[in-house]
Amino acid sequence: MKTYVHARLATRDRAILEELRRSTGCSESELVRLGLQLVLREQDGRQNALDLAGKSVGRFKMGPRDLAANKSHLDDFGQ
Repeated sequence: MKTYVHARLATRDRAILEELRRSTGCSESELVRLGLQLVLREQDGRQNALDLAGKSVGRFKMGPRDLAANKSHLDDFGQ
């Protein structure tokens, strides 16, 4: 079953679509389908911060547990 999508394009986006159509020989519909596939592929490959940190997570020595609440940790700060 075919579904139609109508999209409003800014002048610059319309020019890009036209240039791609001329340079690739693809129809506008083919280019839109390819663009959707590229966006999906990029999202699937996206990593979160924990994935990017990799093996470095948990390898650092922890500081005092009350660092944020205990002002005495700031006694020598800046001297």
